Amino acid sequence: MPELPEVETIRSQLEKLIVGKKITKVDVGLPRMVKLSLDKFRKIVVGAKIESIGRRAKILIFGLSNGWSMLIHLKLSGRLIFRKKGEILKDEDAKWNHLIYYFQDGSRLFHNDLRQFGYVKLIETDKLADFFKKEKLGPEPLKKYFTFEDFSAILKRKPKAKIKQFLMDQQNISGIGNIYSDEILFFAGVHPLRKISELKPKETKKTFQGIKKILTEALKLQGSSVDLYLNALGKEGEYVPRLKVYGREGEKCKKCGGAIQRLKIGGRSAHYCPSCQKVLN
Repeated sequence: MPELPEVETIRSQLEKLIVGKKITKVDVGLPRMVKLSLDKFRKIVVGAKIESIGRRAKILIFGLSNGWSMLIHLKLSGRLIFRKKGEILKDEDAKWNHLIYYFQDGSRLFHNDLRQFGYVKLIETDKLADFFKKEKLGPEPLKKYFTFEDFSAILKRKPKAKIKQFLMDQQNISGIGNIYSDEILFFAGVHPLRKISELKPKETKKTFQGIKKILTEALKLQGSSVDLYLNALGKEGEYVPRLKVYGREGEKCKKCGGAIQRLKIGGRSAHYCPSCQKVLN
């Protein structure tokens, strides 16, 4: 699933590529991905210009010139791939195209989704604040206003929660998923099953530092292509060689040489080093 570094990479690329462009046509191959009638969807989108592209958590926000905003959530396997006039997608990429946006200059934006869990919603722009208030999303972890004091206060609300699940809950902190929660906890030396109430002050501090450090580094390298993720230009992110535990079950720990293990927490996987991340320190 694209997480904050991947979604923000796509946002920043599309901001340069399509802001100011007018949508002249939309092809919809999978109507259920669009969360309103296709007639209304086309009526609102076709003819509008894209004025801005924002992000909240893992949701992309396309600000349109007609007072509406288009929200796109890529979920598990979604991609947004831009192509200039005359450029085409590779056959293996084009197979799962479900929406295609055509622009006045001949360029196109392909919404590609193998597992088909993603969605597109239209919200009146002046009602976005109400929409996100209902979503109850946590703070953006890379914003300067998100401080250690804020993180500590959020932790205190759920002392019995396991730290791995806590980090992945979008109502606590926005944008962190399976990949980066594993990497953050390895950086902090904290076992994924540890309860928040068990964390020592230095471990809490290290976890906060890991959030800032890991997400920033992953963003600079345009994310992790561990599964189906590609950026807006159809290229893989470059963070995978930096991963210390995620997806490395059975491989040697890059720190101590022990074997990376995997366990299940609430239906999700957690990768960790049992030597570097003990259940209790």
